[in-house]
Amino acid sequence: VQLQAFGGGLVQAGGSLRLSCRASRMIFSAFVMYTMGWYRQAPGKERELVATIESGGSANYADSVKGRFTISRDNSKKMVYLQMNSLKPEDTAFYYCNARSITRDDDVWGQGTLVTVSS
Repeated sequence: VQLQAFGGGLVQAGGSLRLSCRASRMIFSAFVMYTMGWYRQAPGKERELVATIESGGSANYADSVKGRFTISRDNSKKMVYLQMNSLKPEDTAFYYCNARSITRDDDVWGQGTLVTVSS
């Protein structure tokens, strides 16, 4: 399994960005066994959960992004997305895609994509 995240960039406060993550080397029937998630790590801070989504669409969000961020997935394309609205400077971080499966005893991380929000 490989995860490729993209879509980061520089945006002004109040703006929006959409992150995407593509899972490769994984067949569809395996992808739906994974909980997909986005995590972030700001300079000098620990990595933290942003949002996760189950194969059926049930989502979980960090309190800091509720109402502003939306996670979604397209199982047929093996993609997961993070729509980020009303961005704040404190959202600046490297964002990482994650795929986790208890059934398959697997935990995979993609490379980070940098989101910078200017004030």
